Amino acid sequence: MIQRIKDIIFKPKDTWPQIKAEATTITQVFTGYAMIIAALPAIAGFLGFTLIGQSFGPITGFFRIPLTYALVWAIVWYVLILVALYIEGLVINALAPSFGSKQSGVNAYKLAVYSSTPMFIAGILNIIPALGLLVFLISLYSFYLLYIGMPVMMETPKDKLVGYFVVTLIVMLVIYFIVGGISSAIMTAMWRPVLL
Repeated sequence: MIQRIKDIIFKPKDTWPQIKAEATTITQVFTGYAMIIAALPAIAGFLGFTLIGQSFGPITGFFRIPLTYALVWAIVWYVLILVALYIEGLVINALAPSFGSKQSGVNAYKLAVYSSTPMFIAGILNIIPALGLLVFLISLYSFYLLYIGMPVMMETPKDKLVGYFVVTLIVMLVIYFIVGGISSAIMTAMWRPVLL
């Protein structure tokens, strides 16, 4: 798994054909990769918000989120992000014919999961909540991986690639906005800040 993470991040053009050639199922990708790597930002965020805390400006000081609330947030975020990955795979597959691409549920799900690797790896930095902007910036690399993975995984023609990518990207952003909104709403509803 560690080698796969390194390969998809540092050698994506060589790695996408390998991923496509692997005889795996959605369940195997889900349990053997997605469930593990998606846990990293949830665990890091849990630790960061409970042990280190978050500053909301120089006047407010640092706040820590109580253990129980942070645990509920981490679990909710983890479950929602796995659901989001699955929906993303469904959307990529459903959109394929509209952009001259070949439908394949397994390949669409592989594309969704493996292109999200930088986002999950960057999520480790959530252990220091103040690094949220850096996590966001690193996560943008996931879009590049999605873009270069589409022609391989979904056999997208060059002239249709930009349209397919843009529509998929819009759907992804909506999905992740909803995930973030739900997890934030749950945290806001439960959270009672503890001043450090």
